[in-house]
Amino acid sequence: MNRLKPYITLLKTNHQFRRVWLSQIISNFGDWFGVIAVFTIILQYSDSEFLLGMVIVVKFLAFAALSPFAGFLADRYDRRMLMLLCDFGRGAVVLSFLFVRDPSMLWLVYMLTAMQMGFAAVFEPAKQASIPNITSAEELVKANIISNLSWSIIFTTGMGIGGLATAWFGTDAVFVINGLGYIMSTWFIFRATIPHERSEETLESLRNPIRGILDGYAYIFANPHILRPALAKGTITFFLGALVYMLILVSEDILMMGSIGLGMLYASRGFGTAVGPVLVRRFISDETKWVTLMGVTMLSAGSFYLIIGSIEIIWLMLLLVFFAHCGSGANWVMSTVLLQKRSPDAYRGRIFGSEWLLFTTSQGLSVTGASLIMEFDLLTLQQAMLVYAAGLVAAGILWLSFIAQKERRWQRTDSDQTVQHHVRESVALEER
Repeated sequence: MNRLKPYITLLKTNHQFRRVWLSQIISNFGDWFGVIAVFTIILQYSDSEFLLGMVIVVKFLAFAALSPFAGFLADRYDRRMLMLLCDFGRGAVVLSFLFVRDPSMLWLVYMLTAMQMGFAAVFEPAKQASIPNITSAEELVKANIISNLSWSIIFTTGMGIGGLATAWFGTDAVFVINGLGYIMSTWFIFRATIPHERSEETLESLRNPIRGILDGYAYIFANPHILRPALAKGTITFFLGALVYMLILVSEDILMMGSIGLGMLYASRGFGTAVGPVLVRRFISDETKWVTLMGVTMLSAGSFYLIIGSIEIIWLMLLLVFFAHCGSGANWVMSTVLLQKRSPDAYRGRIFGSEWLLFTTSQGLSVTGASLIMEFDLLTLQQAMLVYAAGLVAAGILWLSFIAQKERRWQRTDSDQTVQHHVRESVALEER
């Protein structure tokens, strides 16, 4: 219980973060609660593995398409108001899934999914850019761990309960709960105060959206210490996205357990993403090591999935999925915290928008490749899992060989410059 005390204290004392956090809990639960219902509609009205994969691809490509503009909006306009509008919009969109009543309406699933993710594309950079504005430097890591832990628990329970609810009550009831959850979450954001001060110079630079977006990209590439953590999520998901998608097929074709098996596998994934960041804070709190550790998480996740792709034992699969996603969860929180700390507020929305662009594009390409492989029987399911897992292992090795080494050189240079700065200050004081 003592280990939870810092997190409980943060929620008790920081009212603004607590309100944003409660909003996240409600909207995330509605989000994951409805995922299996969408999958069920696709499988109900078609028997195509490709179409099932495409709904995931549409999610991430729609998110990617709007991410650059979303980051601009998060820097230009009131972030609290953006989050309010986006959650209300997502609620209305999800309720519209009720209009899909026969195979001829399947196109509406993809259109609504794209709209839902369009709102999410604006919401996420606004939320992540806001966290440093409502927490102190000491609270920031704990705040991100709470957010990730909550996401993981909700992901686990939401997917599991959603799978059961879809089987017992049907997709309509699930979509109603999902939509109302989004709308309910707006109440907590409405009650939150989120400071967002922008100088006249910043506002002037953001008058032109294209110029503002390009300035954001230029800033990222001009600052490699920001670029490195911004690459982490996109790199790992380029391979992990396909592997997570293939867990759906593992449950259907190998375990023969349908939505129940999928709920169990995704629950293991959720528990892993929750535990990983806590272990990092407990045992590797030195942030100078985090970029290197990101490569280790890629290597370990890929290694575990290599084994998953070779077995058919449910309890062992669940255990290995848990361990693999301990790494992905740690990767997520470490990269998020480093970006929040290293990014100035004037650029933070565009930086997170760019990160989400890379992440969602990687995810979309990853799932597209895997779904095409499955649709045209280019590889068996287990062979495809082995290919993507091996790719993730290779990505981890390359990260450790190049990205991590550049980070260590930057750390040494930054440390030397800090020492020289202190020496110059000491000399100046002595001369006075």
